[in-house]
Amino acid sequence: MSKRITDIIIIIGLLLAIVVGLLTAKNFRATAEKQIESKSNIEFDVFLRTVTLSNTECPIKVGDKTFISIRNVPYSDLDIVGVKFQPKVVVIPSKSPKGYITVNDESQINTYDITVRVKDIANITKDGAVVGGNKIKIGMPITLEGKVYKISGTVSDICIKDEVKE
Repeated sequence: MSKRITDIIIIIGLLLAIVVGLLTAKNFRATAEKQIESKSNIEFDVFLRTVTLSNTECPIKVGDKTFISIRNVPYSDLDIVGVKFQPKVVVIPSKSPKGYITVNDESQINTYDITVRVKDIANITKDGAVVGGNKIKIGMPITLEGKVYKISGTVSDICIKDEVKE
């Protein structure tokens, strides 16, 4: 009796797989490949907050390559197209027209905020840009790694450029 039940379950499973396959082939079910609308050049900023260095020179340079990991999954090396490197600052209320002034935070010596802009080719879907199988969204954790650094940060800006012709 139990052998007959096992046979019936296997037959139902095969029939179900055939139905799903036919629906996919007839475009009733969208696969990930069919959701891609285009490929575009993309640039995105990675904000590295409170990076402690023993010198005043930024280890990340424009023109270099940096290897990135998205959600702790290694992806690829990307070209660095922009770097903004500034010491930690503190905002102090002031009677100036802006109502505040910013000064270097002396309590956090050798601590910097770095914004790195990298570029890649992304698949564009209705939900946004996909890089390395991951949707790139603002706030997403990402790690940059070079010859002398491995620093984690978050995506802080995304700029979809021109479409790539295949």
